Amino acid sequence: MNHESFQVKESERTTNSWDMFATWIGANANNGTWFVGGVLAACGFALATKILVLSSALSYIFLSLVGYIGYKTGLSTMTIARASFGERGSYLPSLVNITQFIGWTAVNTFIAAQSVSLLLKDLLNIHNETIGLTIGIIVMSILHILSVASASKSIQLIERIGVALVFIFVIWESIAVFKAVSLNQIISWKVPNSSKMALGNAIDYVAAFNLAWVTAGADFTRFTKKKHNSTIAPFLGALTGVIWFAIIGLISTISIAITSGVYNANNSDPSTIASKLGLGIVALLVIILTSMTANAVNLLAAGSALSNIFPKIKLKHSLWIVVIAATIVTFIPMFVGSFLETFESFLDYVGMVLGPIVAIICTDYYFVKKKNYDITQFGEKLGKYWYKSGINWKAVIVFIAGIIVFVLGKNFIVLSNTVGITFIDMLICSLLYLSLMKN
Repeated sequence: MNHESFQVKESERTTNSWDMFATWIGANANNGTWFVGGVLAACGFALATKILVLSSALSYIFLSLVGYIGYKTGLSTMTIARASFGERGSYLPSLVNITQFIGWTAVNTFIAAQSVSLLLKDLLNIHNETIGLTIGIIVMSILHILSVASASKSIQLIERIGVALVFIFVIWESIAVFKAVSLNQIISWKVPNSSKMALGNAIDYVAAFNLAWVTAGADFTRFTKKKHNSTIAPFLGALTGVIWFAIIGLISTISIAITSGVYNANNSDPSTIASKLGLGIVALLVIILTSMTANAVNLLAAGSALSNIFPKIKLKHSLWIVVIAATIVTFIPMFVGSFLETFESFLDYVGMVLGPIVAIICTDYYFVKKKNYDITQFGEKLGKYWYKSGINWKAVIVFIAGIIVFVLGKNFIVLSNTVGITFIDMLICSLLYLSLMKN
């Protein structure tokens, strides 16, 4: 297949600095980020804030690295993966990307569906939670189809509107929180011993949340003409968004624990928080909007990955397919345990599979290929990136090794209580891939 079918042409690169910055703030201006912040309340305010800033900043360095590759090549992240995993081997990271972005879409959709359920309860007196959530999931799925109707152009419009409205909502929620409790009370609040989260586990959760965006980096930076729009703007936008919104989730969850006298991690989601803070119907509507804002990015990334596997499927049709798949996945928490347990299991999965993939892609471009990809060879059978039968088995071996290291590391108490396993796993994968490719 001609490489030009993969590459964004110079004339199509219209994303400016503000659009790129707003896209990445908007990516984290969502329900999932609030929920992560609420979950981090199990570390206490001071430690949670340090973990959030440091783990996020380190994760988003990789976003800039992948973003630069997208800018230089004009290719999506999963197309770029063909150079390291092979033309057919890239289907592996593409499948991982599809599953994880469908998962994130489901997370945001389920939280928004909770808001719809609460609205139905308040406005139409529908008290059956199962019926409310079902209607909510269907409504959100329809809105998602509309939001991705014209791919990147509609997504940019949603981000512009969404960021402005979400900013207003964050200020509103912050005022509600500090009317109930003081900042000093939040900082001084102690986590019950039975609910404390280990330091390493918290670092891994934040890393997994942030690395999820890294594999979408080039999908957006390939639409810009300027280098700083591919590196600095995504880094600052994503970091600003995650710190801003996770801290709102953090202080909101702690404030509810202080005022109620009981800490319950299941009260960390935005819909529950808005309800308990008495923010009303408008707040629930904004939560629904933020789901659309974040999921526009999630769905575009999943759709791009699907198109990498099946190039003949148009991006618009790929987006419709992943919306339908995400709708089905969103129903899972209704039947399997609590939403919090499902969410934490999902984060473990994301960290386990994405760390090795990101490490391999970055190591291949910057150290093995020395920033020199031959664009004309992408999509070529028996070409430069065909390797053996279309698969670079060395990359596959490193990916499997990375999963094994992650699983073993998660059960190593010293790591769980200190630095976590995610970044160590990425370093091991990088060194192993570099060693294998030089031999």
